[in-house]
Amino acid sequence: MGDQNREAGCLCGAVRIEISGAPAVMAYCHCESCRAWLGAPVHAASLWPTPNVTVVEGEDRLGVFKRTEASHRHFCTTCGAPVLIRHPTLGLTDVPAGSISKLSFEPTVHVHYGTKVLSIRDGLPKFKDFPADFGGSGDTLPE
Repeated sequence: MGDQNREAGCLCGAVRIEISGAPAVMAYCHCESCRAWLGAPVHAASLWPTPNVTVVEGEDRLGVFKRTEASHRHFCTTCGAPVLIRHPTLGLTDVPAGSISKLSFEPTVHVHYGTKVLSIRDGLPKFKDFPADFGGSGDTLPE
């Protein structure tokens, strides 16, 4: 992974973000909320310390949807693409891994595997919800 600067943004290029340092965690998320927002069976999440994620262009084009106060989903109002998810209670910002340049996606866990719609057999821990140190039950499920 290494510490390097990376760029990400929306599909049309109106919103650009810069990310510094290394991600705090990379994971697959199987929750209904991520699936619905991305229109995909699983979310490749890369979570970064919030101060390391900066909107450098197009902040005025970012819309936000707060399904809960724990998850603020930001999207481009021009093209509709997901850009980032701020998690204020965790102090982390999730940038969808597929949108980040120079990122080698190396997930270490699956979260919300209890609500999965796609089974993935990769040997990684599968948490029913979240690990205990992230406020979850810590319960794991078989592949």
